[in-house]
Amino acid sequence: MDTRVEHNTDLRRFEIYAHDQLAGFATYEEAGPNRAFVHTEIYSQFEGMGLAKQLIRAALDATREEGLGVLPFCPFVHRFVSKDKEYLALVPTWARERLNLPAE
Repeated sequence: MDTRVEHNTDLRRFEIYAHDQLAGFATYEEAGPNRAFVHTEIYSQFEGMGLAKQLIRAALDATREEGLGVLPFCPFVHRFVSKDKEYLALVPTWARERLNLPAE
């Protein structure tokens, strides 16, 4: 499947497109030196295709490239970072305990 992820800074979200059709998005709020992810949504006709993982991975990679930390308030982003030490490292140490994430 032909997919791409774009950073829509005006709407403060990352968007995933499948065959040039908007398939979902992950919204965030700026929080000082961190990006707080608050909601991820994949439209029903695109569910079960692995697009949410692609979207979150691309959003977290872009956030890291910008030198920002991650606050995973969105349940999907929270679950994603909790399972991968590479992305867990983006969550500030002070936030891990508060968000019930592993220390490392």
